[in-house]
Amino acid sequence: MGKSNKEANVNGSLKEAIIEFTDMKVFQSIAGAKDENFKALEKKLDLKIGRDGNSLIVRGQDSEVDLASDLLSQFKAVIKNGDQIFPGDMERAIGLLSRDRKAKLSDLFRDQVRISGRKRLIVPKTYTQKLYLEAIRSNEIVFGIGPAGTGKTYLAMAMAVSALLKKEVKRVVLCRPAVEAGEKLGFLPGDMAEKVNPYLRPLYDALHDMVDYERAEELVEKGSVEVAPLAFMRGRTLSNAFVVLDEAQNTSPGQMKMLLTRLGENSKCLVTGDPTQVDLPRGMKSGLIEATRILNAVKGLEIVRFSEEDVIRHRIVADIIRAYKKLENE
Repeated sequence: MGKSNKEANVNGSLKEAIIEFTDMKVFQSIAGAKDENFKALEKKLDLKIGRDGNSLIVRGQDSEVDLASDLLSQFKAVIKNGDQIFPGDMERAIGLLSRDRKAKLSDLFRDQVRISGRKRLIVPKTYTQKLYLEAIRSNEIVFGIGPAGTGKTYLAMAMAVSALLKKEVKRVVLCRPAVEAGEKLGFLPGDMAEKVNPYLRPLYDALHDMVDYERAEELVEKGSVEVAPLAFMRGRTLSNAFVVLDEAQNTSPGQMKMLLTRLGENSKCLVTGDPTQVDLPRGMKSGLIEATRILNAVKGLEIVRFSEEDVIRHRIVADIIRAYKKLENE
């Protein structure tokens, strides 16, 4: 979508912009099902959007009309470049441009994670996600810290699986601390493997979303992908490996040090966690919180912090996180 063909000041700070479309396929891609993206634009920026033939008429405060015009223009370029707009992209784009008027949406869509055999590319949905991917590419150890729903674990898994399938590493090691959150392991049925499996299930789910089920099972059976409790890492040297430690807020300082010192040649380690969701026994320090405090100056290690603004699940998740954060501050 190009620049507005006509803009006129109405009642001082109000503005009207008429935005023309020459390609109705592009228009439909931006509009979304039942014009859901235009409705989101109206609601978020308090605009009135009407349609006249192949043009949109956008009315509202001048700054909001300018933002909407810029956003729609950028989305047109993104679609012409062959990318798609998915549900939620419009609201995330509004948030991004509202915080940084110089932001370029094309930078997000251009930064892609390609996984062999997967038709849909994985792209960062927020600027912090883009910084996260850049940090992973350029460092041996990266901490992704922030609330649930920000994509920190999913992107870590995507980068790990992509590196494995491109033969940049020989194996992927996915691990979590097996810490109870209100239910004791001893009360769960089955042997030890069956007891810890629920803790590892989210990692299996993410793996199956990256590659089809049969391929995932084959990778696990061959040992190319290992999913295991953190305790199983003790005493090992992880060379030519991509290691992902999830739920790291539930590690002890000793466990965190143990994992970070397992790394061998040609290995990367991604550590993800939410410091506000610690399930450790009262009085025990979190290894994640300690590590992010003392390792800031280590070369080759970077800490990326996510916020509720980066939540890419349902909108209500971000609102819930804000509500709890407000309560904690009070």
